[in-house]
Amino acid sequence: MNSNELKKILPRVIRSPISSAKWWWINRGNHKLAAVLNPQRRRSVKALEKYHNSHRAERCFILGNGPSLKKTDLSLLRGEITFGLNRIYLLFDSLGFSTTYLVVINTLVIEQFANEIQPLMLPKFVSWRGRHWISENEDTFFLDTDYTPPPAFSEDVTGRVFEGATVTYVAMQLAFHMGFEEVILIGVDHSFSTEGTPNKTIVSQGDDPNHFAPEYFGKGISWQLPDLNASEFAYEMAREAYDRAGRRILDATMGGNLNVFPKVDYLKLFNPCMDVRK
Repeated sequence: MNSNELKKILPRVIRSPISSAKWWWINRGNHKLAAVLNPQRRRSVKALEKYHNSHRAERCFILGNGPSLKKTDLSLLRGEITFGLNRIYLLFDSLGFSTTYLVVINTLVIEQFANEIQPLMLPKFVSWRGRHWISENEDTFFLDTDYTPPPAFSEDVTGRVFEGATVTYVAMQLAFHMGFEEVILIGVDHSFSTEGTPNKTIVSQGDDPNHFAPEYFGKGISWQLPDLNASEFAYEMAREAYDRAGRRILDATMGGNLNVFPKVDYLKLFNPCMDVRK
């Protein structure tokens, strides 16, 4: 007898608690058990503990992957502490340097590009789900991320980390955990020309117009449509958490559509006296 047949037989009063228990185990229970029993997860927790306040009072940049990155002088980031997201590594060769950290949580991204992500020589923070495709090593750390309620902002990423419908939100929580005083967003365009039901998985039929490179989610690649409302809700939680701690998140995206964080001029972050009209 399959699960659909059981649903028809069992009354709701019995079926509902069973279903709740099942999904609790899938989304939280096995994660909690892994933190105690799984050697990979335990090692990641210890590594994450060492990162706590390792960048106290410093600033960092979180690089979204929007088309605006093509208009941004990324050479100015050489020597800065940076969080790259998902396939940002497609830029590394042209930049001549890599981001300081890489954050990857989306299962489709991990599954399809594990062979590209695994060899990268930088600290990588990967969703615990990614252990099926990416093996642990000295610079790969697993985060206990999920996208089920309740929504939260985690100041300590050794435990549960809410995904907030965007990897950018996870990077914000990592940055808080590490003690950064100022977090600056670039490339977070917060707009997509591809439309459809949020979170629906689709297969790209051609070049990618939504990211900095046409091959980012190019032809034949599976990806999930964004949920901009859910990500805005998460960003508001991040802004409030930083504000409470006397820290701040700033938005230096060129022409971005996100209006949650204070806007700043990207070029003036490096030279306050620069005449940006030139």
